[in-house]
Amino acid sequence: MAENTENTGSHEKLYKAEYQGSGTFIISKPKRKDKKRRQTKVRNPQRGARI
Repeated sequence: MAENTENTGSHEKLYKAEYQGSGTFIISKPKRKDKKRRQTKVRNPQRGARI
């Protein structure tokens, strides 16, 4: 099979799997955005933080 290596600017942050051989893959995925990380903290406060 031919390798799919599209490395254009806008595609760098998408999900990508690179085949290294012998059943080994390097899988990369986009980072979570700061806004989403903050909302997760707001909606799910740390256990025991409230009285």
